[in-house]
Amino acid sequence: MPQLSALDAQFLHFETATNVANIAGLAVLDGHLHRADLQDLLERRLPYVPALRRRLAAVPLGLDHPYWRQEDDLDLDYHVREIGLPPPGDDRQLAEQVARLHPRRLDRNRPLWEIYLVHGLPGGRTALYTKIHHAAVDGIGGADVLAALLDVGPEPAPPPSDEPEHDAPPPGSAEMVVRGLARLAANPAHAVRFAAQAVPHLDEIPVLSRLPGAGAVSAVARRLAGAGQVPDLPTLPPPRTPFSGPVSAHRRFAFVSLPLDEIKQVRKAFGVTVNDVVMAVCAGALRRWLAAHGGVPGRPLVAGVPFSVRPEEGGGKGGGEGGGEGGGEAGNQVAIMTAPLAVHLAEPVERLYHVRHSMQRIKDRFAPASARWLREFSESMPAALMGLASRSAFDLVGQAAPPINLIVSNVPGPQFPLYVCGVRLLAHYPVSVITDVSGGVNITAFSYDGSLDVGVVTDREMVPDAWELVTDLRAALRELRAAESGLPH
Repeated sequence: MPQLSALDAQFLHFETATNVANIAGLAVLDGHLHRADLQDLLERRLPYVPALRRRLAAVPLGLDHPYWRQEDDLDLDYHVREIGLPPPGDDRQLAEQVARLHPRRLDRNRPLWEIYLVHGLPGGRTALYTKIHHAAVDGIGGADVLAALLDVGPEPAPPPSDEPEHDAPPPGSAEMVVRGLARLAANPAHAVRFAAQAVPHLDEIPVLSRLPGAGAVSAVARRLAGAGQVPDLPTLPPPRTPFSGPVSAHRRFAFVSLPLDEIKQVRKAFGVTVNDVVMAVCAGALRRWLAAHGGVPGRPLVAGVPFSVRPEEGGGKGGGEGGGEGGGEAGNQVAIMTAPLAVHLAEPVERLYHVRHSMQRIKDRFAPASARWLREFSESMPAALMGLASRSAFDLVGQAAPPINLIVSNVPGPQFPLYVCGVRLLAHYPVSVITDVSGGVNITAFSYDGSLDVGVVTDREMVPDAWELVTDLRAALRELRAAESGLPH
């Protein structure tokens, strides 16, 4: 019987009118797609996608984290919706529609996902906006869910030969209460274990790393544990920016496809990684935006960079499965590291090498075992208090001491064309989360079929025109290309 892990439940509990935990993708298709065909595809595929056929089953009195209950009779007329853009149906209108849909909270009495089929784009194109709650999947799991609905050729693949698995029903109310009380009794032990495991890594944990003496305490704890020498992490006090602090209830969205071969040429010319180039492009774009909106700070921005702690092998069935006790190693298996973005450096190559050096030091420190602090911390909190604690912590940290300025993420994807109901997928732009703690900008990239598809989500009040950042991303890549060829920029 799948149960939400404590970390999965955190994504439910921190939601407010302004902090919403929806992750999504905007797929642009090269042709017309009928709603009936999409529903027919989903009817065939959904039995094999657990994350899309589960709804929440709450525990009485909130004594424990909710369970997942399998929904066998999905109302696809509710989950699959159809809208049209007025002429001319351009990219900005599409982005504005997504910005309106994205912060709307999902109905918790139903499986936590929606798909919008968007008509009216020029050139006979169609768009699919797919939204799912972060409690059900993380970024990697969301990509797995998407992959289950796509085909590698125009002809849809036949359904799997094996029968789909069925979840055991969640326990009854009385058993839920007993289990919840048992978890409550175990919470002090969880808290002690988290404290013991966290001390050697205090300088890696956002907020805690900024406490006076955190680095020294971590170093002593590692030495006592016989962990040996590890690289020091960059000092990362985030500067205040126009997009720092609590977010509003409204969003802006913009998107762009950057040529992946150009990014790879920069990577090869300077001996760095593709991710280094992506981070440097983001740094260059943010420098340009800040120069036009109040000035560039004298030190780096601090980016939160999510990464998966899933085992590469033996990790079960991957991202679509639920988490928690009885749910296997699935659900949200994500941690976050903080990385400097050298917006204070004027030269693009200097910014690139600053990113490269900083990311290398951070990667040398972080490992999946030590990065599980977020999950351990969540498990140490009593379930009955988690909702109030999560919202209070978000409010306090967001207003007093935000640990980061923004989120930057880069997810590798397939380098071959994919199809939905026989219609080719042209691009897939991520649409991610902003919160009081993360700041009012999220830049997430997904590489697909020769392009780096970038989705930019901003707070409408802090960054009213997200398309400015898209223009700046293009300009930052041009800067690096010019530096690579030795041309003035």
